[in-house]
Amino acid sequence: MPWRTSPADRARGILPDPYHIWMSEVMLQQTTVAAVRDYFLRFTARWPTVADLAAAEDGDVMGEWAGLGYYARARNLLKCARAVVSDHGGQFPDTLAGLLSLPGVGPYTAAAISSIAFDRAETVVDGNVERVMARLFDVHTPLPAAKPELTALAAELTPAKRPGDYAQAVMDLGATICTPRNPACGICPWRTPCAARRLGTATELPKKTPKKPKPTRTGIAYIARRSDGAWLLERRPDRGLLGGMLGWPGSDWAEEVPPHDAPLGANWQPLPDLALHTFTHFHLRLTVMVAQAPEGSNPQIGMFLPPETFRASDLPTVMRKAFDLAHAHFIELG
Repeated sequence: MPWRTSPADRARGILPDPYHIWMSEVMLQQTTVAAVRDYFLRFTARWPTVADLAAAEDGDVMGEWAGLGYYARARNLLKCARAVVSDHGGQFPDTLAGLLSLPGVGPYTAAAISSIAFDRAETVVDGNVERVMARLFDVHTPLPAAKPELTALAAELTPAKRPGDYAQAVMDLGATICTPRNPACGICPWRTPCAARRLGTATELPKKTPKKPKPTRTGIAYIARRSDGAWLLERRPDRGLLGGMLGWPGSDWAEEVPPHDAPLGANWQPLPDLALHTFTHFHLRLTVMVAQAPEGSNPQIGMFLPPETFRASDLPTVMRKAFDLAHAHFIELG
């Protein structure tokens, strides 16, 4: 993982860069290591220090984040970087309390930075650690109610010496050996003390409270291309879903499409296929309306971006799905 230091460096007392640990932990929230790796490398190449990130344009950061999801993280990334520069002289606080004072930094992220980057004995508990603790101690209380109990058990095991290495080791154990399905108990270094392995309950744990079925919402996205190749887009409000991201003008998303106005007068046509996407709390079925707009068109909503400044990669995933459908349609038109 590119944000980690080598064992040899750690043996010499060289700890990871707090900026890198913070960046990786924010990106890894609700996201896999495989998905994060390339984003982390792009971000740290473009903004090598927290001061560089703090000075970045909001739109540039949101564009680089596009596709990673949970876009409030990108907004908090900027807020936090700017707070580190303005309030802490460009240096991350090295205490749990100081880290918790930063925008967008919660208990898990603060503990991870404090432990891994500053070698403080803080208890780091993510989903992998919860699973390891539930099996190690055969905890049958379902999540999320079990969180305090599992955190207390993890705290008892957190050592004063090399707590950062320990925290990463337990997370890696959960990610690679004590996996949700088919845990590799035979090669686990904790197989002997593991109560769930001994009792044959490992595959049942951790138990979880059943989730309610996700509702389905519908909406409309309006995609217009002007005769000079410009695309009609809008910057979404900072607050709310996909806040601060570029997107297509459209309706609100609800069980039934609410009344709304098209962004400009044009011969709008629906595409035969829907843009389908699933968010954390609901499924979305998006009707894509397309239109050719004459040069000089004046939209009531949004703005036309010339083709040389528009990058489809800057769009969040759901908007890119709608674009892919519309782009194929415009290619057919020639």
